[in-house]
Amino acid sequence: MCPRAPKESTLSRSRPRSRDAHGLDRLNSVTADAAEAALLSCCGSRRWARLIADHRPYPDLDALLAAGDEASYDLTPADLAEALADESMTGHPLPGHPLPADAGVGVGALAAHTALRAAHAAYEQRFGHAFVICLDGLAPEETLDGLLSGIRDRLGNEPEEERANAAEELRRIARGRLTRLMTPEGTMPDIARFRPA
Repeated sequence: MCPRAPKESTLSRSRPRSRDAHGLDRLNSVTADAAEAALLSCCGSRRWARLIADHRPYPDLDALLAAGDEASYDLTPADLAEALADESMTGHPLPGHPLPADAGVGVGALAAHTALRAAHAAYEQRFGHAFVICLDGLAPEETLDGLLSGIRDRLGNEPEEERANAAEELRRIARGRLTRLMTPEGTMPDIARFRPA
């Protein structure tokens, strides 16, 4: 499980420039609209992206991640619904597990993907939104099992409890996406593919 970020402000701390400086320089220097567009690739709530974009510049990755956590904790029910609506498993193969339509996929992978589709449909029927889970830190060969066990475990939750679980998983997912966005290999998404704020 990902640890919760500390509550202390990291904005006043100065740290040496690290490998994330290039990504932070890009995020800090683009227009507010471009920053929001990039941030929407991390979490589908426009308010979340706007809050983070409005508080630029960030001196380091820790400050950005703390801002992301704070914005995640401040999501209203409508913001959470918007972010959950933006998440979808359709067409996203798991690392190390090609989609069943891909050549060379065995019967076991086909059965696992069929079970995953059925569990996902049951989850959406019960809770009215996509299932989200942070799989950061799992080896590629563990992701499918982690996803299947997570969705099966959470299907028994009460709706209010599950909304809280989904919000926490979205926060963890956003942290991972922010971190990857800030790497030198991370790309700022094209603003044209995102909804206007």
